[in-house]
This record gives sequence, C-alpha cells and structure tokens, in this order.
Amino acid sequence: MTPFIVLLVLVVLTILMTVKVVPQQSAYILERLGKFYAVLQPGVNFIIPFFDRIAYKYTLKEAAVDIPEQICITRDNVQVRMDGVIFIQVIDPRKAAYGISDYTFAVIQLAQTTMRSEIGKLDLDKTFEERMTINRAVVESIDEAATGWGVKVLRYEIKNITPPQSVLNAMEKQMQAERERRAVILQSDGEKQAAINVAEGQKQKVVLESEGIRLRQINEAEGEAAALKSVAEATAESIRLVAQAIREDGGSEAVQLKVAENYVEQFGKLAKAGNTLILPANLADMGSLIATALTVIKSEPKK
Repeated sequence: MTPFIVLLVLVVLTILMTVKVVPQQSAYILERLGKFYAVLQPGVNFIIPFFDRIAYKYTLKEAAVDIPEQICITRDNVQVRMDGVIFIQVIDPRKAAYGISDYTFAVIQLAQTTMRSEIGKLDLDKTFEERMTINRAVVESIDEAATGWGVKVLRYEIKNITPPQSVLNAMEKQMQAERERRAVILQSDGEKQAAINVAEGQKQKVVLESEGIRLRQINEAEGEAAALKSVAEATAESIRLVAQAIREDGGSEAVQLKVAENYVEQFGKLAKAGNTLILPANLADMGSLIATALTVIKSEPKK
C-alpha cells in the first residue's frame, strides 16, 4: 500500500510540474537546460520537468512607477525639489528578461537624469509653465533608450515642484504686487470710464438743449409768420371788402363821411399833441374839408 501511495504522489507532482497555467496579461520566460526556449502565453502550457524551468515572470499591464524626489538646479541657479510618476509597459518579455537586469531601476534613473537636464535649460518661472515640455522630453529620452529593454514608456507626469522657502516668499510678494497693480489699473479704468460717461452725458445734454432751442425758435418763427400771414390776409380781405363797398351805391358818400370823421378825430389829437393846427381857408367848403382831412390822414405818424 505504501509503494502505491508513493507512486501516486510522484505522478501528481509530475503532472503539476508539467502543466503551467499563465494568467491573462502575463508572460513567463521558459528556459530549457539554462537557455532561453520560449515565452509562455496566457493559458495552459506544458513543459518538461527537470529540463525546463520558469526563469522570469512579467505582467503585461501598464505599471505606474514613482520617481523619487530629487534636487534640480534651474538655469538661473535656483534649487527646486521635484518628483514625478512614470507609466511603463512590458511589450517584449524576452528583451525585458535578457536586455537589462532591472528595467524598473533603469527607467527611474534615466527619468531623474533627464529631468535634471531639462530643468537646467529653464528659468524658475518657466518650470511651472513648461510642465508638458518637460514631460514630453522625459518620455522621448527614456523611450528611445528603453527600446532594447522591451519596455514602452507611455507617459511621464511631474507631481510636485517645490522651490526654496525664500523663493516662495519672493513669489508671494511678486503676486501681491501684481494683484495691487491690477487693482489700481481697474480702478483707474473705472474712473476713466466714469469721466467719459459724464462728459458724454454733458455733450448729449448740450446737444439736446441746443436742439430744443432751435426747434423753439423755428416754432416761434413759424408762429409769427403764420400770425403775420393771417393779419395780412385779414387786411387784404378788409381792403377788398372796402373796395367792393365803395363800388356799390352810396359807397363814395360813406367814404367821404368816414374821412370827415377821421379828419375831426385827427385834428383833436393834433390839438392835444401840439400848438400848431392846420385849418382850411374855407370851412364851408366840404370838398376842401375832405381833401384837407385826407391830407391829414396821410400825414399821421405811423405807430
């Protein structure tokens, strides 16, 4: 019974050593007698016990690797502390196994040296603005070197840029001065716009007042012209009626009577106004009286 159990255990162990199950998104490097033989793909794989062995196991998933914080010197000789994270992926397991001993360590070192080199090309103020340029330069540099490592560098991101405290204080003062300058500019712009609005309002007021005066003068002139026209039309109508009345029967006698009345009235006014009085030579002569009255009427001062 004991030999049977021993044999069964040996068979089970042999089967377990023969069958290798590779998980999804993984790759195993198989060596036969110490030499590379094959890359085992995900699924069930069969190997020869005691002759084959799994030398390396790699995941083909994208991996994030932290880049430790380091001190970099900018072009204007300012020391800044920087760290980041890099995303890599194994695309050739054979090269990753035999192209380099530790591709993760190599990627970290190359990322740090490249970052120091790129920061040295920029002033401190530009390091905050050129993050994308630095990230792209690091990716291109590492990706070119990692081709023989079977590793693909997907992207690199700077996490923190920490200048010295003295520089931070100076930057804070600069930002405060910039905010004050913008506030002064905004205030002056507001005062300028207010002055422009007041001047524009005064201008419009003067224009409207002058327009009102002009319209009033035009209306007054038109009113006076209309009044004069009405008076002239009334005078012309009265003259026309008088002339028409004269042509009728008894019109001439009525005119003579009216002239005589005016004659007497005008002589009364002359007597009040001065000491000089003009009298006809023959008061009994009515024709002479009327002629004299007409002369007086024509010589009456106009008001």
